[in-house]
Order: sequence, then structure tokens, then C-alpha cells
Amino acid sequence: MGLRADRIESLVRDAVDARVSPGAVWSVGDAGGILAQGAAGLLDPARPHEPMRTDTVFDLASLTKILAVWSVAGVLVGSGHLELHRPLGAFWPEAAGRPLGEATAHHLLTHTAGLPLRANLRHHYGTDPADVRAGVLDAPLRHRPGEAVAYTDRAALVLGYLAEHLTGRALAELAATRVWNPLGMTETRYGPLPPEVVARCAPTEFDDETGTHLKGTVHDFSTRLLGGACGIAGVFAPAGDLARFLTLMLSPGSPPFDSGWVVDSLRVHTGGLAPARGLLWHPDPDLGTGGPADVWAHFGFTGTAMWIAPGRRRWAVLLTNKLYFTRERGPVAALRAAFRSYAFA
Repeated sequence: MGLRADRIESLVRDAVDARVSPGAVWSVGDAGGILAQGAAGLLDPARPHEPMRTDTVFDLASLTKILAVWSVAGVLVGSGHLELHRPLGAFWPEAAGRPLGEATAHHLLTHTAGLPLRANLRHHYGTDPADVRAGVLDAPLRHRPGEAVAYTDRAALVLGYLAEHLTGRALAELAATRVWNPLGMTETRYGPLPPEVVARCAPTEFDDETGTHLKGTVHDFSTRLLGGACGIAGVFAPAGDLARFLTLMLSPGSPPFDSGWVVDSLRVHTGGLAPARGLLWHPDPDLGTGGPADVWAHFGFTGTAMWIAPGRRRWAVLLTNKLYFTRERGPVAALRAAFRSYAFA
């Protein structure tokens, strides 16, 4: 399977020229590491002499769900601390007697728990994190667990709460000590970020409160409400750390990739329900059909994306700060589709 890096470079440059995003960083690799990588465009259009670089740090948005929540869940499953199919109310006192108590961690990981679709945490529960937590855990379900698939940020938020309950430690600490540090992901972290890291961050959306584009501050409002670190979003990292993460996923042996967690996660767990889901990962709509050559993906609202295909022994990362320009999804979706077709050709 050949890799035409020149086509990817041209594709990304054209997307930057078309103002899909101010800039982009990309990387494609296999179980041995990076095969090709590059960067195009500017870090910030307001600073035309500062190019996007391969070590730029991005607000990963929903990729947090993989790098933190999915990874920590894998560690807890591997150590026997988390039983995926046991009702939450049977071992988690906060869930007992609440609608969520009927659901399992497996339901949360497959987005089949029936949780409300939107977070809107401040609108529903105010600004106190304790009130938010109580409100999220007490929310009525939309349907009985297992009856339908519906992506919701709340699933990852609840999984983060669950991990904290099982360990007595904050999710940010768990991710750092149980996943990122052991894997050598030295630049992956939740905020607050030190000034030297903020300087390397790709800015995202214009913030009316500060009168400037967010830079080194998580874009997701619910995450900011909860102090900048939760299961929804909040992780910052450069492409190099994601490359290391995905490379090690293809080479099981290091926690959290030593217990069959990768193999189990990258298969359809939702039966005949649509859309098909693995464990927080989802099969790419064009290249995922439930077979051994599936390409599995996860995307972030700020313009981030990553893919992995164990059957093809390949992974890919495409990081953009498209949110600097627009919330419209069409242009970046087209870029992702074209990039993925070259990366897995």
C-alpha cells in the first residue's frame, strides 16, 4: 500500500488557500512510526509571519474522549476495576436509584445509554460544578439503554465521573499518570497551559468576552465551566504525541493497550442499530463496514481528526484550527474525506 505524500501536501495547501482553515498539520504512519508528515498555512492569520509548524499545539476538542476517557477506561478494564456490562447503579452509589443506574459503561461507550443529546450544562444546571454533576447524573433518559444510538457529549462526561469514582483521582491526573506519561506523550495535557505552550497553540474561535481568539484556552464552553478538564474536551497536544499514541495502538503491549482493549474497541458493538459504533471509536462512514480492513475515526469540533486501521496497519492524523474562520462543517468534512482517501489508499 503506497503513500503519496505529495498528494496530501497539495491537498492541504489547497485547503489552506481556500480558507478552510488558517493552517493544518498532518501525519500518516504505521506500527513503526511516522511515514510522512507536514504542515501548511499560518498559525494565526493576524500574525502572517508565523507559520503553522509540525509541533504546533492544538485544542483537540472531542479527541479528548479518546486520549483521556477511552484510554483510562481501557486501563480500568484491564486492571479489573471496571466491569463494562454491570449496571452503574449496582456499584456506583451516585447512580443508584437514578435513571442512569440502569445503564452500563458499555452503553456509555457505544452512545446507547439514552442520555440527552446536548450538554447545555449552564443552561440546565447553573455554574456550580457540583450542581452540574448532580444534574447530569439525574437527567431523565431519552430511551431505555440499548435501544438506539445517539452521540452525546454527556456519555464521555459521565465516564469521566465514573473513572474518578473508581479511583478517587481526577480524570486529568488519571490520564497523565496512567496513559500519557507511560506512553511517552510528553506534551499532552489538560490546561491551564504554561505561557511557553500557549505561544505554540493554534487559536480557535473569536471570544466575545475577551475580544480575541481563544488561544491555549479550551473552546468547549461546558469544559470551561467545569474548570477546563473533563471527559468532553480540554486536552491539548501536538500531532507528534497523537502519532505516538496511534503507533502504539498498532503495537499492543503498553498500557492501556495490553489487555485486548484496542481489538475489542475497534469492532461494531451496536448490532443492527445505526449508526454503527465501537467503544467510543466509530467506523469511517466510507471505509468502515464491520470488516477487518475497517478504518476507525474520531473527530473534534475545533477541526481535529484521527483515524486508525489495524487491518491495514496504518493510522493518520489531521489537525486544523478551522474554527478560527467558521463553525460550518462542510469544507473541513470534504478535506477530511480527501485526506483519508490518500492516507489509506
